[in-house]
Amino acid sequence: MTPEMFDIYDEDANRIGTASREEVHTAGYWHQTFHCWLVRPEGNRRMVLFQLRSPSKDTFPDRFDITAAGHLTAGETIQEASRELQEELGLRVPFDRLSLLFTVRTDERGTVRGRTFIDREISHVFGYESDWSLDVYTLQEEEVSGLYEAELRELADLFEGTIDSLEVRGVLAPSTSADGNGGLSQAGSVAESVRTVAKQDFVPHPDDYYLRVFELLGKI
Repeated sequence: MTPEMFDIYDEDANRIGTASREEVHTAGYWHQTFHCWLVRPEGNRRMVLFQLRSPSKDTFPDRFDITAAGHLTAGETIQEASRELQEELGLRVPFDRLSLLFTVRTDERGTVRGRTFIDREISHVFGYESDWSLDVYTLQEEEVSGLYEAELRELADLFEGTIDSLEVRGVLAPSTSADGNGGLSQAGSVAESVRTVAKQDFVPHPDDYYLRVFELLGKI
């Protein structure tokens, strides 16, 4: 299989070449990513959607994360990277309908299956309001095990530390549902899931990243 290649950058965001996904996460090269958070209006409330990462992911498996996100492959533009919404969720949105929230650098590290990774990202963070219910999305199962939502203010309380946990509702991808993890469904369909989550169940982006996202999602 041909390795996935990324453009890599120095500390000043100058492009210095390309490297494979494995090399990028082993050596800790800076690379670009696309993030998009979806928010669903519900009366006076705004529900933030977030995904449950697949257990097969090479970084932060089985953690809650951005609604849809991905790395820019070598030569890819941020406009082209918005394909992640359709690939991961089945949602086709013209790029000019997305709201740019901010661009940020993050430096995150961890160990997965005995291998240490260094994930240095230059992330372009977008938001989009969608009125789809969770069961309408088509989940890319090799990337996304489930899709959940919670009220924006309650998520902010979680990351501000004013509450320790939060009950969230979502749907699991068909293969996850068939394993009996979190709901009842026929094989090949999504299952409803209710979970109690804490801050440590999410990918460890800095707290101010999450809080800034929630603040700006409330304005789109």
